[in-house]
Amino acid sequence: MGTNQQRREAAKRKLDRQLARRAERAKRRKIIGIGVAAGVVIIAAGLVVVITGDDEPEGAATAQGEQGGPESCEYQPGGEAAKQVDPPSETEPPREGTVGAQIDSSAGPIDLTLDREQAPCAVNSFISLAEQNYFDDTTCHRISTEGLQMLQCGDPTGTGQGGPGYSFADEVDQNTTYPRGTLAMANSGPNTNGSQFFLVFGDAQLPPQYTAFGRIGEEGLQTIDQIAEAGHDGSLDPSPGGGAPNEEVRFREVTVDA
Repeated sequence: MGTNQQRREAAKRKLDRQLARRAERAKRRKIIGIGVAAGVVIIAAGLVVVITGDDEPEGAATAQGEQGGPESCEYQPGGEAAKQVDPPSETEPPREGTVGAQIDSSAGPIDLTLDREQAPCAVNSFISLAEQNYFDDTTCHRISTEGLQMLQCGDPTGTGQGGPGYSFADEVDQNTTYPRGTLAMANSGPNTNGSQFFLVFGDAQLPPQYTAFGRIGEEGLQTIDQIAEAGHDGSLDPSPGGGAPNEEVRFREVTVDA
């Protein structure tokens, strides 16, 4: 029979192990990701959701504006900012035209065209973050090359959990698709857009749950194809999938023409 002191120490060790396991589970739940749609199974942010028949994907946004987004942009405070930044001051941004953007990365140039008509609030946020140097000296923390072919970036912490300290609503409808060359917002559920985005370079059979807000140019796709060829470390398999790129992708600077 152990002493009271030994029993207390054993109980404390057990509690510490339980708390560590809970913290790890919570950490994985908070990862902002993009699901892998294979057949009827969607794996997203550590959760597995099964879609059957013609059911609407859980969390899919219904049309509110022309592209399924809100009539005005609201950037709601939420979470701790990974890098000090202010939310966009403009809540009624232009809803027509396009804006060019350039990413100077360690792996090569990535040219973008942001589409105001498709997703004015997402474009407005991206421009604001770029102008505040939020993306500068950040890395792309995830690439997926099977089932879902995309490169995920926009988190200054490099963990998949960081954001700008605010969120905004989805801008999608049931016709939203993600062909090669799509630029879209990553999220951890409906209306949780922040700073993380993904660049589609191949297959992306996703449900309409991610705000698409622009296109990747040919030069940018060539850069991403090169990154994909180097593969990933598998650190995020099996959920949400993929891992850190074997070739580091660090953004030196992100600029916009606006």
